[in-house]
Amino acid sequence: MSAEAADREAATSSRPCTPPQTSWFEFVLEEALLEQHLQKPSPDPPPVQLIVQFLEQASKPSVNEQNQVQPPPDNKRNRILKLLALKVAAHLKWDLDVLEKSLSVPVLNMLLNELLCISKVPPGTKHVDVDLSSLPPTTAMAILLYNRWAIRTIVQSSFPVKQVKPGPPQLNVMNQIQQEKELTENILKVLKEQAADSILVLEGALKLNKDLYVHTIRTLDLLAMEPGMVNGETESSTAGLKISAEEIQCQVCYDLGAIYFQQGSTNAAVHEKAKEKFFRTKELIAKNGSSSLHFTIDEERLAGYCQACEVLTSSSDDASQQATPYSQIHSCMKSGKYQDLVKIFLEDNLTLSLPEQFRQSVLRELFQKAQQGNDALDEVCFKVCVCNTVCDVLQGRIIDIQFCQLFLKPSKEKIDFLLEVCSGSINLENASEELKRKMAAFLKNLCLGMEDLQFVFMISSHELFIKLLKDDERKLLIDQMRKRSPRINLCTKPVTSFYDIPASASVNIGQLEHQLILSVDPWRIRQILIELHGMTSERQFWTISNKWEVPNVYGNVILGIKDSLTRDLVYILMAKGLHCCAIKDFVHAKQLFAACLELVTEFSPKLRQVMLNEMLLLDIYTHEAGAGVSGERPPSDLISRVRGYLEMRVPDIPLRQVIAEECVAFLLNWCENEYLTMQVPLPLVQTNPYVKLGQLLAATCKELPGPKESRRTAKDLWEVVVQICSVSNQHKRGNDGRVSLIKHRESTLGIMYSSWECFFFFPLQEPLVLTTILSLFVKLHNVREDIVNDIAAEHISIWPSSIPNLQSVDFEAVAITVKELVSYALTINANNHFWLIIQADIYFATNQYSAALHYYLQAGAVCSDFFNKMVPPDVYTDQVIKRMIKCCSLLNCHTQVAILCQFLREVDYKTAFKALQEQNSHDAMDSYYEYIWDVTILEYLTYLHHKRGETDKRQIAIKAIGQTELNASNPEEVLQLAAQRRKKKFLQAMAKLYF
Repeated sequence: MSAEAADREAATSSRPCTPPQTSWFEFVLEEALLEQHLQKPSPDPPPVQLIVQFLEQASKPSVNEQNQVQPPPDNKRNRILKLLALKVAAHLKWDLDVLEKSLSVPVLNMLLNELLCISKVPPGTKHVDVDLSSLPPTTAMAILLYNRWAIRTIVQSSFPVKQVKPGPPQLNVMNQIQQEKELTENILKVLKEQAADSILVLEGALKLNKDLYVHTIRTLDLLAMEPGMVNGETESSTAGLKISAEEIQCQVCYDLGAIYFQQGSTNAAVHEKAKEKFFRTKELIAKNGSSSLHFTIDEERLAGYCQACEVLTSSSDDASQQATPYSQIHSCMKSGKYQDLVKIFLEDNLTLSLPEQFRQSVLRELFQKAQQGNDALDEVCFKVCVCNTVCDVLQGRIIDIQFCQLFLKPSKEKIDFLLEVCSGSINLENASEELKRKMAAFLKNLCLGMEDLQFVFMISSHELFIKLLKDDERKLLIDQMRKRSPRINLCTKPVTSFYDIPASASVNIGQLEHQLILSVDPWRIRQILIELHGMTSERQFWTISNKWEVPNVYGNVILGIKDSLTRDLVYILMAKGLHCCAIKDFVHAKQLFAACLELVTEFSPKLRQVMLNEMLLLDIYTHEAGAGVSGERPPSDLISRVRGYLEMRVPDIPLRQVIAEECVAFLLNWCENEYLTMQVPLPLVQTNPYVKLGQLLAATCKELPGPKESRRTAKDLWEVVVQICSVSNQHKRGNDGRVSLIKHRESTLGIMYSSWECFFFFPLQEPLVLTTILSLFVKLHNVREDIVNDIAAEHISIWPSSIPNLQSVDFEAVAITVKELVSYALTINANNHFWLIIQADIYFATNQYSAALHYYLQAGAVCSDFFNKMVPPDVYTDQVIKRMIKCCSLLNCHTQVAILCQFLREVDYKTAFKALQEQNSHDAMDSYYEYIWDVTILEYLTYLHHKRGETDKRQIAIKAIGQTELNASNPEEVLQLAAQRRKKKFLQAMAKLYF
């Protein structure tokens, strides 16, 4: 049975109910002009569009005298229109490729059903029950055309379709598109239910072995005549356009192969059938040619199908299984023969038959298997990646990032395999000069990117490298390597291997230098330096690595040591200790500093104090990274040493600024406020700006929260900060990543602020101190006259509300400071809701509304167990809710705006109603109605949807308003509970949307 019964009624009912307005004379004229129109070289409109016009006219419902809609009448007018549509299709020789490209599924379904009707196929008859050999040729061909189209439509519907970007929304157009979409889905559902019958019909057609005929314009005219005038011509074997048996078999085999291939995704055995049909199609095309009067087959697509079937079907014939690289790779992946897989990729580097996308897809699959726990595949991934990379190099493509990542830690085995692939991928005798240049450039860049000399020698001494690079190029490469590191000494003459280099004095020195660079054992470092100084006295071994960095304040003292061995040893121990400290290898750092301290104690009190200071800093770092993480207080000895450092008065001692910062931050982090405010010596406060700042911060934090008269220290801190921010017209970031606002300024308070770093980037971790500094700078940010959106902060009221000279303050630097401060604070505690609100306010002030909503919601989530508890009112204040409302409004999420209006202490009906009037909303609209608890808003929604004629949405609003828990007669506790439950669900839904 065709899909006619399922969709003809739907197709007719979806048309606009307007009475026909075309006169009978116009129909006759249309029929007379059709022949002339189709004979034009380029008819306008195209013939296929005429089918749509004729069928639309024929399927228009009629309206009777009582104004009732009736199905399209089966009158002469409509029969002529349908006949005209069939004539256009006959003019196109019933080419399904042309018809499918230009006609929608409902229109083409209607056309083919009309063909079945006019071809005398009894309605309601299952095609699978009909014997095709006993039917007239045109009738059998009509059944074949319908079932071929049914199979092709099912296959086409399984392909992904690129969504067309919609234009401006128009209600009537959208309704028409939706109706056509629903109609198409209904037809597809029927076609899929009948797919098995359609396949049997087409399989039966392959057994016919006789020519068939398809209707032409002439045979259609004969069918339209009176029965007595036809004389049986349309029933004979000569009526219509002849389609040979082999042409029929070719097109049916191709269509059957496509449906079998699609079904193979769920049933692998069906791929064998698909393979059989596609290869039969290939044979028929080779015999008869790829095109005929009736159909064409895309040979490229057919070749792709055949190749896929070869890979997907297993064959007992090894020769056929190994016919193509694709089948070989598929077999290797299936059986786990990964070494053979690498061999295939290596061989293909010469032929370059595999596409780049296929190579990358195989590599991605290998990476996925390796990530699932198969460690043995790591080596295979590397080898396949190398093969792909060399292939990319030869074809002039960019080297993939995966190769760079896998080559971060090269080894002898990796270099050997890379050179093997490079040698096997290029035939130097037959290769073009362009290929040779690409390979040479790749190997040169590889050498320049390596730091280990033995790997450089392995590449530069390889036969391929020597043949590809001329002597001048090799000398230029050596000069580049020397500029990069003055201690590299490459041999200009080729050698067979790095390991065959004779052990000369220079090689021994290089090996010892290499060990010196890698070693972190202080006694081994001392032994190596003694050996090196015994071999040569002309070298300064502290310069062999550009990674060894010592602060200038220390370097000047160390380089003043006269004995070269002692100078090298002190410098290297110090540099290695600082490096270990930077990478948090505190154990080795302590060993190196202890050895250096023992060494300098013998001859330099100045360097001894330097080392004591550095060991103090190391102990601070060690505690903060270890016991301090769990909240354990530092030992009293460490606190005493920190105080001693701040109070130290030893002249001419080189000091690093970071140590003073860390010491003050250490005292603040561990709440040593009594010392900073009461016990610190007055001369220290007057001479050390960090101590002064720490004292002001400690005193301010100590008084929080306090009465207004106890906030003198807060005012003092405010004045200091205003002065600091008033002198600089620029800000920059130092070597340690901290923002610096001030350099070399003299304060009117009598404090010399020399070399001030931005103090609020102390490594502070105490929440109260961070909150105090944050609120100070937020207040300073809000003081601006041109500020539109204030930022909220805790304890903001303790600061003065005005500045005498606003023009002198660098508010750009203040704004940057606030952003950097809150980002840093959130790294210390990402769940501090006050800090999250500040971050949200910053995004709100800079018009980043989606990010602002993210942080507003996060602030509420962290203090309410993901909204399972009530959000405290001091977190979601009216100001925060209003900003969330504005964010949603500017993001065109108008339903969310209306719901948030309920969160205010006094519901903002005006804003809610205005938002609900917007029709272009980007949120879930009516699915949010269940979160509304305010009956007034729900009543307005009901009225609004009734006014717009939106029945479905009105029913949703009525359902929401009809819930018993929203009844106004309920006790206040019930109403509050209902509101709280809806708040929770709405905020959780919003969080899932914006997190």
